[in-house]
Amino acid sequence: MIFTLKNHISRIFTVKKCSSALLSALQCAPQACHCPPTRNFSFDPVNIFDREAKKLQRERAALREDVDLYDYIKDEVGFRLADRVFDVKKQFKVGVDLGTNRGFVSRHILADTVEHLIMCEMSPTMLSQATSTPGVRVTKTEVDEEVFSESIEDDSVDLVISNLSLHWINDLPGCFVRIMKCLRPDGVFMASLFGGETLYELRSALQLAESERKGGISPHISPFAHIRDIGGLLNRAGFTMLTIDTDEIVVGFPSMFALLWDLKGMAENNAAFNRPLHLPRDTLIAASAIYEDMYKKADGGIPATFQVIYLVAWKPSPDQPRALPRGSGQVSLKDLDKVVEGKIKKEEK
Repeated sequence: MIFTLKNHISRIFTVKKCSSALLSALQCAPQACHCPPTRNFSFDPVNIFDREAKKLQRERAALREDVDLYDYIKDEVGFRLADRVFDVKKQFKVGVDLGTNRGFVSRHILADTVEHLIMCEMSPTMLSQATSTPGVRVTKTEVDEEVFSESIEDDSVDLVISNLSLHWINDLPGCFVRIMKCLRPDGVFMASLFGGETLYELRSALQLAESERKGGISPHISPFAHIRDIGGLLNRAGFTMLTIDTDEIVVGFPSMFALLWDLKGMAENNAAFNRPLHLPRDTLIAASAIYEDMYKKADGGIPATFQVIYLVAWKPSPDQPRALPRGSGQVSLKDLDKVVEGKIKKEEK
């Protein structure tokens, strides 16, 4: 009994010595561990869209004889975006039209607002069709919007505008960072892009039809960013004084097939890498029937919703207005009506 107990005690000391030796070895050589001490997060962009396919789609759309028939949405949004540029009461020496397309924004920009406009577009045919107003000095650059900053120096641009092009960018956070770098201090970035609620009717109809026939769904409509994501990405890139709002444009079509035809004419058809290359005829007919059954208008036809996100962001500058420190206010909000009444009486006198 005593002998057995001694053996157990010697084993305990042996295990303790081995544990101490192992702990010392690990502390002296942490590189021997196969697990990193901290988790490393990768920020490499995920390639969702096939940029070459999108370039071919734009080329085919631009070469159509009736290309002007499909410009109605982009032309309207471009006009609204140009109107926001006019709201800024300053003249920009150098501006960049990122994703010019057929010049839906540049055709509304005046020489009193922008002296020199650089058009960046990856489709050579669309770039050749883009025009501007008289008096604006134009430089056309055939370049992919994802790498446009390679041909533009840092801190050299006063204005960057983009009309319905950024929703096809793979690395949207990186694109915002590159725009931030090329802007001068107090430079402004204005853009429009399709939001997450775009074509929700078409997406629902295709998903229901395909789920009924195949037992699953495929990504027939490209993913879009949501307004809550845009604000976070702009803040992360370093922009300040953000203004983000949305607008919905509802267009009526006689059928789902007319909508698909117009999307192809706009060069807004799907360009995701995982897109199915073929959609069976029976699925298309079923989706068209579901579309009409769920969303048919009282006067006939079907609606298609395009959610447009508008954003205005500024590069920080010491000359920009800043909020006063907390607690420095002299008037309480509950007395705001008295202050307004006092100012009105002074103006009347």
